[in-house]
Amino acid sequence: MSEELWEEMVKSFAREKLSGYRFINPKKVVVEEWVRLKCQFGCDGYGQSLTCPPYAPEPKRTQAVLKEYHLALLLWKKEEYQRLRHIAAQMERTLFLAGYYKALALPAGPCELCNPCPCTYPCRHPEYARPSMEACGIDVYATVRQFGFPLEVVRSHLHCANYYALILVE
Repeated sequence: MSEELWEEMVKSFAREKLSGYRFINPKKVVVEEWVRLKCQFGCDGYGQSLTCPPYAPEPKRTQAVLKEYHLALLLWKKEEYQRLRHIAAQMERTLFLAGYYKALALPAGPCELCNPCPCTYPCRHPEYARPSMEACGIDVYATVRQFGFPLEVVRSHLHCANYYALILVE
Protein backbone atom coordinates (compact mmCIF):
# COMPACT_ATOMS: atom_id res chain seq x y z
CA MET A 1 0.00 0.00 0.00
CA SER A 2 1.41 3.35 -0.97
CA GLU A 3 2.35 5.82 1.73
CA GLU A 4 -0.01 8.39 0.17
CA LEU A 5 -2.99 6.00 0.31
CA TRP A 6 -2.17 4.98 3.88
CA GLU A 7 -1.98 8.66 4.96
CA GLU A 8 -5.37 9.31 3.32
CA MET A 9 -6.87 6.34 5.17
CA VAL A 10 -5.43 7.40 8.54
CA LYS A 11 -6.87 10.90 8.04
CA SER A 12 -10.23 9.34 7.26
CA PHE A 13 -10.03 7.22 10.43
CA ALA A 14 -9.33 10.33 12.51
CA ARG A 15 -12.09 12.34 10.79
CA GLU A 16 -14.58 9.54 11.44
CA LYS A 17 -13.43 9.19 15.06
CA LEU A 18 -12.67 5.49 14.83
CA SER A 19 -11.72 4.00 18.17
CA GLY A 20 -9.06 1.83 16.56
CA TYR A 21 -7.95 -0.14 13.53
CA ARG A 22 -5.47 -2.86 12.72
CA PHE A 23 -4.26 -4.79 9.70
CA ILE A 24 -4.82 -8.50 10.26
CA ASN A 25 -4.33 -11.81 8.51
CA PRO A 26 -7.76 -12.84 7.14
CA LYS A 27 -6.91 -16.47 7.81
CA LYS A 28 -7.17 -15.62 11.53
CA VAL A 29 -10.83 -14.59 11.16
CA VAL A 30 -12.95 -17.10 13.09
CA VAL A 31 -15.86 -18.52 11.07
CA GLU A 32 -18.31 -20.91 12.72
CA GLU A 33 -21.59 -22.52 11.66
CA TRP A 34 -23.32 -21.68 14.98
CA VAL A 35 -23.08 -17.94 14.30
CA ARG A 36 -25.73 -18.11 11.58
CA LEU A 37 -27.97 -20.12 13.87
CA LYS A 38 -27.85 -17.18 16.29
CA CYS A 39 -29.11 -15.02 13.42
CA GLN A 40 -31.86 -17.48 12.59
CA PHE A 41 -32.87 -18.21 16.17
CA GLY A 42 -32.32 -15.06 18.16
CA CYS A 43 -32.48 -12.09 15.81
CA ASP A 44 -35.76 -10.56 14.73
CA GLY A 45 -34.05 -9.40 11.53
CA TYR A 46 -33.62 -12.91 10.10
CA GLY A 47 -34.80 -12.95 6.49
CA GLN A 48 -35.70 -9.25 6.66
CA SER A 49 -32.79 -7.90 4.60
CA LEU A 50 -30.72 -8.95 1.59
CA THR A 51 -27.62 -8.51 3.78
CA CYS A 52 -28.83 -11.04 6.39
CA PRO A 53 -29.33 -14.79 6.31
CA PRO A 54 -30.63 -16.62 4.41
CA TYR A 55 -29.43 -14.22 1.66
CA ALA A 56 -25.91 -13.62 3.03
CA PRO A 57 -23.04 -16.01 2.20
CA GLU A 58 -22.99 -19.17 4.29
CA PRO A 59 -20.01 -19.89 6.59
CA LYS A 60 -18.39 -22.38 4.18
CA ARG A 61 -18.44 -19.78 1.41
CA THR A 62 -17.10 -17.13 3.80
CA GLN A 63 -14.20 -19.42 4.73
CA ALA A 64 -13.43 -19.98 1.05
CA VAL A 65 -13.50 -16.24 0.34
CA LEU A 66 -11.21 -15.44 3.29
CA LYS A 67 -8.63 -17.87 1.88
CA GLU A 68 -8.43 -15.71 -1.25
CA TYR A 69 -7.09 -12.72 0.70
CA HIS A 70 -3.76 -12.07 2.41
CA LEU A 71 -4.61 -8.81 4.15
CA ALA A 72 -7.60 -7.38 5.97
CA LEU A 73 -8.31 -4.22 7.91
CA LEU A 74 -10.27 -4.44 11.14
CA LEU A 75 -12.05 -1.20 12.13
CA TRP A 76 -13.40 -0.46 15.61
CA LYS A 77 -15.94 2.21 16.50
CA LYS A 78 -17.79 2.75 19.74
CA GLU A 79 -21.52 3.11 19.17
CA GLU A 80 -22.84 4.17 15.72
CA TYR A 81 -22.75 0.84 13.91
CA GLN A 82 -24.73 2.31 10.99
CA ARG A 83 -22.09 5.01 10.58
CA LEU A 84 -19.43 2.31 10.62
CA ARG A 85 -21.30 0.59 7.75
CA HIS A 86 -20.87 3.78 5.67
CA ILE A 87 -17.22 4.20 6.68
CA ALA A 88 -16.43 0.61 5.70
CA ALA A 89 -18.20 0.95 2.32
CA GLN A 90 -16.40 4.23 1.63
CA MET A 91 -13.07 2.65 2.57
CA GLU A 92 -13.81 -0.28 0.26
CA ARG A 93 -14.41 2.18 -2.57
CA THR A 94 -11.24 4.16 -1.80
CA LEU A 95 -9.20 0.96 -1.89
CA PHE A 96 -10.90 -0.20 -5.09
CA LEU A 97 -10.16 3.09 -6.85
CA ALA A 98 -6.55 2.86 -5.67
CA GLY A 99 -6.18 -0.43 -7.51
CA TYR A 100 -7.16 -2.90 -4.81
CA TYR A 101 -9.99 -4.24 -6.95
CA LYS A 102 -10.75 -7.16 -4.62
CA ALA A 103 -11.52 -4.88 -1.65
CA LEU A 104 -14.69 -6.00 0.16
CA ALA A 105 -16.25 -4.57 3.31
CA LEU A 106 -18.10 -6.67 5.88
CA PRO A 107 -19.57 -4.39 8.55
CA ALA A 108 -21.34 -5.25 11.78
CA GLY A 109 -25.03 -5.52 12.44
CA PRO A 110 -28.11 -5.41 10.29
CA CYS A 111 -28.50 -3.13 7.31
CA GLU A 112 -31.17 -0.50 7.90
CA LEU A 113 -30.78 1.48 4.69
CA CYS A 114 -34.34 0.57 3.65
CA ASN A 115 -36.99 0.15 6.27
CA PRO A 116 -38.31 -2.33 5.46
CA CYS A 117 -36.00 -3.98 2.96
CA PRO A 118 -38.03 -5.26 0.00
CA CYS A 119 -35.74 -8.37 -0.12
CA THR A 120 -35.71 -8.23 -3.91
CA TYR A 121 -32.87 -7.70 -6.32
CA PRO A 122 -31.49 -5.32 -7.31
CA CYS A 123 -30.69 -3.76 -3.95
CA ARG A 124 -31.71 -0.10 -3.67
CA HIS A 125 -28.38 0.86 -2.05
CA PRO A 126 -25.64 -1.34 -3.53
CA GLU A 127 -23.01 1.29 -2.72
CA TYR A 128 -23.51 0.73 1.05
CA ALA A 129 -25.33 -2.57 1.52
CA ARG A 130 -22.93 -5.34 2.54
CA PRO A 131 -23.54 -8.52 4.52
CA SER A 132 -22.56 -8.22 8.13
CA MET A 133 -19.76 -10.31 9.54
CA GLU A 134 -22.24 -12.17 11.73
CA ALA A 135 -24.53 -12.92 8.77
CA CYS A 136 -21.56 -14.57 7.02
CA GLY A 137 -20.79 -16.77 10.03
CA ILE A 138 -17.92 -14.75 11.45
CA ASP A 139 -17.54 -15.06 15.22
CA VAL A 140 -16.87 -11.38 15.82
CA TYR A 141 -16.18 -11.87 19.54
CA ALA A 142 -13.46 -14.48 19.00
CA THR A 143 -12.01 -12.64 16.02
CA VAL A 144 -11.61 -9.18 17.56
CA ARG A 145 -10.50 -10.42 20.97
CA GLN A 146 -7.50 -12.23 19.48
CA PHE A 147 -6.30 -8.87 18.15
CA GLY A 148 -6.68 -7.14 21.51
CA PHE A 149 -9.92 -5.28 20.82
CA PRO A 150 -12.65 -5.14 23.47
CA LEU A 151 -16.03 -6.77 22.96
CA GLU A 152 -18.45 -7.81 25.63
CA VAL A 153 -22.15 -8.55 25.67
CA VAL A 154 -24.03 -5.28 26.18
CA ARG A 155 -26.33 -6.00 29.11
CA SER A 156 -28.04 -2.63 29.38
CA HIS A 157 -28.29 0.78 27.75
CA LEU A 158 -25.79 2.03 30.35
CA HIS A 159 -22.97 0.08 28.70
CA CYS A 160 -21.08 1.32 25.66
CA ALA A 161 -21.35 -0.91 22.60
CA ASN A 162 -18.32 -1.65 20.44
CA TYR A 163 -18.78 -2.28 16.73
CA TYR A 164 -16.40 -3.66 14.15
CA ALA A 165 -16.04 -3.86 10.39
CA LEU A 166 -13.74 -6.05 8.37
CA ILE A 167 -12.38 -4.86 5.05
CA LEU A 168 -10.76 -7.52 2.93
CA VAL A 169 -7.90 -6.02 0.92
CA GLU A 170 -5.77 -7.51 -1.79
